[in-house]
Amino acid sequence: MNAEQSLAHQDMDCLDLDELLTLADPSVTDLPPEPGWLASALLAQGRRLVGWIPVAVALGAVTYFALSAECGWPVPAAIAITALIAAWLGWGRLFPRLIALGVLCLSVGFLDAWLAAHRAVPMPMLPTRAVVVNATVGAVVPTQARDGTGPGRRVRLENAVFETGVDIGMRPLRRTLLVRLRDDDTTAVAPGMQVRMRALLRPPSPPSWPGGRDPQRDAWFSGAAGSGYALSSVSVIANAHGAFLRDAVERVRERVAHRIGTVLPGQSGAIAQTLLAGEQGAIAPQTRAVFAASGLAHLLAVAGLHLGLVMGLVLVAIRSGLAVSEYAALRWPCREIAAIGAWIAGAGYVLLTGAHLPALRSLGMAAFVLLALLTGRRVMSMRALALVALALLLASPENVLDVSFQMSFAAVMALIAGYETLRRPLERLRGEGEWWRVALGYVAALGLTSLLAGAATLPVSLAHFGLLQPWFVLANLIAVPLAAIWVMPLGLCALALMPFGLDAPALHLMAAGIGLIVSMARGVAGFSLAQIPVPAMPSWALLLYMVALCGLCLWHGRARLLALVPIVLALSAPFLVQKPDLFVAPDAGLIAVRQEGRLAIGGPGGLDLSAARDWLQATALPEAPLPEACDAQVCRIALDGQEVVLRARDRTDGALSPPAALCSGAALFVSVSPARGACQGGVVIDRFSVWRDGAYAAWMTKRGVTILSDRTWRGVRPWVPPPGGRGTPNLPLAQAE
Repeated sequence: MNAEQSLAHQDMDCLDLDELLTLADPSVTDLPPEPGWLASALLAQGRRLVGWIPVAVALGAVTYFALSAECGWPVPAAIAITALIAAWLGWGRLFPRLIALGVLCLSVGFLDAWLAAHRAVPMPMLPTRAVVVNATVGAVVPTQARDGTGPGRRVRLENAVFETGVDIGMRPLRRTLLVRLRDDDTTAVAPGMQVRMRALLRPPSPPSWPGGRDPQRDAWFSGAAGSGYALSSVSVIANAHGAFLRDAVERVRERVAHRIGTVLPGQSGAIAQTLLAGEQGAIAPQTRAVFAASGLAHLLAVAGLHLGLVMGLVLVAIRSGLAVSEYAALRWPCREIAAIGAWIAGAGYVLLTGAHLPALRSLGMAAFVLLALLTGRRVMSMRALALVALALLLASPENVLDVSFQMSFAAVMALIAGYETLRRPLERLRGEGEWWRVALGYVAALGLTSLLAGAATLPVSLAHFGLLQPWFVLANLIAVPLAAIWVMPLGLCALALMPFGLDAPALHLMAAGIGLIVSMARGVAGFSLAQIPVPAMPSWALLLYMVALCGLCLWHGRARLLALVPIVLALSAPFLVQKPDLFVAPDAGLIAVRQEGRLAIGGPGGLDLSAARDWLQATALPEAPLPEACDAQVCRIALDGQEVVLRARDRTDGALSPPAALCSGAALFVSVSPARGACQGGVVIDRFSVWRDGAYAAWMTKRGVTILSDRTWRGVRPWVPPPGGRGTPNLPLAQAE
């Protein structure tokens, strides 16, 4: 190269892109403008933006459930069609495309939730008195006896018919009933049997306070009609011809649970029944409380952890067995065969444990992992998680309100994002493979897994259960390895040996491991501040946290740290939002007032005794009785500068009005009986009020009293019965009716 060529080459190196293009083609004078910082940030996300599709669909479903009145399908359908057209027309431009796709996903989520709500079977009218029920047994659920001293049973009844004069000729119910059998009833009951019993039934309960958990909405989407308890022994009429596969699986589950209960009586057997047959009814409340206090409650609910352990053990066993054969190891795809066998075993385990929703979600995620393994793609990724979440949301949009759905996806999302960030430090920790470094890496990975999953699900647990377990990492660091290397392997061996009657040794060894976990849970539960009550988190704060967590895990780059601001705000919300000063139960049987750092509860005692428990959880306050004067007669108390008249007991059914002097100047009158015109100077909440509008909550301010009823909070929705309504009649009404 001569000197002139060298100088020309140096000049070309100094030219920028615009000058180079101008030299190549003098007609080119302008380049496309560089994208702004927001567009650059979005383009940098690449395929990770796919993870926001289920988030938008979930937000659309949440929008539907948050409405106070029904919205017909034409409006969201029109929005979806408009968004689809806009996405097609503006596909070549980034922001129009993303905005249109976002609106489309929101509309799809809204429409899907609307369709799920309106395709549900209407809630039937249950008899208010004891009735003879003729039904088919769908499942038998082991539970504890009422006195807690022995085993009990509950049956899920399908196609129920009431033998009353009013219901003669009724069609079988298309919803299910959950009925507790008598403790002294020894009649053998199995799925598929046609049975007859006398029972007292009740519909799903309304929320205990405005904004509290909604059992009526849960029952609407789950297909339940109500619950109750049997007053007589069960009479078996005949074996019905039901779903063969389902009944066969239920029979196997019952036999497995019965065998475990026979070999392992006590709480170790009850926990083994949960792990191997999905039957949780025999676990004592004390055991549940210990596991909840130590942060190990997830071990008592078959979900992703248990399925992962089962599939991992089966995969290792198949892979090791194939490796023994030189022919198979050299010629067969052993890894793929082991993965397929592990997934099949996992599917069988999910069926054996009752095919509960968390386990089904985990099985779906495992299916995507298997597909990625067979196609040579990344085994764990945000896209796989997004596809599973999208499929589950489209199939059952009500899942977005389910605590297990929220916790499982929050945990998996945090694990994927955490290990993406910390993979290299963990690899450096393992080093060159020395045994002590491998062991240290395993312990670090185990602790990191507990920390990531626990930290991600902790706010969700606080929102739904109102308890903080600060020692959960320590408890999981010990309990999860015990379950992985001791309890679950022996449990699988017991299942394999059970058809031959050789399962007893494996079950006893499994019980020893369960005993160690129970002892450790009791020790951790006994630590100082093992359970810290936390006030109820507002629904908007939980939504804010979930969206911020998605931003923290799905976004790529340092900008994800901005999501910590709304997370802190969401966690602070329970302590910033004022809690109600007064509660009234949905049946007017209980009244509670917040006074002097305690929640004073009194009244004649309602039909739903869980209201007091829900109030205590919502306020995180200790329980106290109402002042003696209030619990015996009409009284007047001061709450935050406002005078309140309480009539917590009234044997006259409102016939005697409180003295006028007692009502003078009172801002609120609360009565468990009809007010009948008493204390008209202020706001009145009486039995008729709760009959119309459900539970009440009241806040005392300097401006006066603010009250909120459950009906005002929930609005007019398909799962909210009309005032005084008890469901759709079981027989068609006459035209005049």
